[in-house]
Amino acid sequence: MKTLQQALDIILAAAQPLANTQRLNISQALGHYLAEDVVSPLDVPPQDNSAMDGYAINLGDSSATSGTTQFEVTQTINAGHIGQPLLPNQAARIFTGAEIPAGANCVAMQENCTRSDDGQWVTAHSTALGDNIRRRGQDITVGNELFNQGHRLTAVDIGLLASLGRANITVYRPPKIAILSTGDELKEPGQALGPGQIYNSNRYLLTAALQALQCEVVDLGQVEDTLAATQTALIRGQEADLIVSTGGVSVGEADFVKTAVERLGELNSWKIAIKPGKPLAFGRIGDTPFLGLPGNPVAVFVTFLLVVKPFLNALRGNNSTHPLRVFSSGFDIKRPSDRRQYMRIKIDQTGLIQRFGNQSSGVLSSLAWAEGLAIVETGQTVNKGDALPVILLNDHQFS
Repeated sequence: MKTLQQALDIILAAAQPLANTQRLNISQALGHYLAEDVVSPLDVPPQDNSAMDGYAINLGDSSATSGTTQFEVTQTINAGHIGQPLLPNQAARIFTGAEIPAGANCVAMQENCTRSDDGQWVTAHSTALGDNIRRRGQDITVGNELFNQGHRLTAVDIGLLASLGRANITVYRPPKIAILSTGDELKEPGQALGPGQIYNSNRYLLTAALQALQCEVVDLGQVEDTLAATQTALIRGQEADLIVSTGGVSVGEADFVKTAVERLGELNSWKIAIKPGKPLAFGRIGDTPFLGLPGNPVAVFVTFLLVVKPFLNALRGNNSTHPLRVFSSGFDIKRPSDRRQYMRIKIDQTGLIQRFGNQSSGVLSSLAWAEGLAIVETGQTVNKGDALPVILLNDHQFS
């Protein structure tokens, strides 16, 4: 058996970065992958400004106010307006976000101030040099590299781009992924099941996972179990950047995908030392890469996460790896496996991870229940309390 890393080294070497990019308004860019580095053209904030509603004060020779210190109020400064310079022992009524006037060296919160009846004087209590001033560039300084090419944009990233004044951004076009479903036993949701038939969950699982990662899905349809139909579908899929199939790459007489791929291009069929997800195929149809995933739904999802997603990332210049969290085990494993296991787990109220009772690769409900996949290495036993690395599913933005 190959290790997962050995398979990935071969597969990712075939990922050719997408040539086409598009320019999007930042309001449309959520979830897209950057095709450029983002460097700040300015300081954020662009000038010192007030963090509070209150009074901007020139303390003069003092470093702090006393309870009897009075300052002459010379003006009011609203956000978006620039005030006049303050002389020592002068103050300006100021509001949150307004630029600090020249000469001011602190802002007294309005709750800590008492204004005279005539409005000409203010007494500030417990205020010191630098209080409540947001300094120029305290968030971002000009020249900061904020994002690298290949970075996937989140909601917070969109806000950060807006704070730089960026209205548009260059992103990779969504990769076009063709998916192939084979098997006369498969029926579409909404249809009646006949003897020996099941509903095609893999087709919808893959479509949703791809759409969540900003991919354009080319559905090659439900392909009947004949060599001619399988070849015709695969030829149609050559317009895509990647073809993905589920099942159909074993040595069974009715599995025509393997034969069809070999006739149209080339195929490597592997046994990968992971559980679930042992059977995996990689090849090409013409010049289009092909990935053949296992047929059981949990194995489909796990191999999508571990193999397909890194391939999609590589198409868009993103070489990030799966973030791993570490949790203490709430269960024992006394019998080690000859494959690395990705066990469906949930975090209990005490912070321990608990595994789903049935780890079969056909139990799709285990994924709906799970919060993550705990990694148990080949030959490893586990005792309660042992630390295990976990891939948290929420980290992958499939929801």
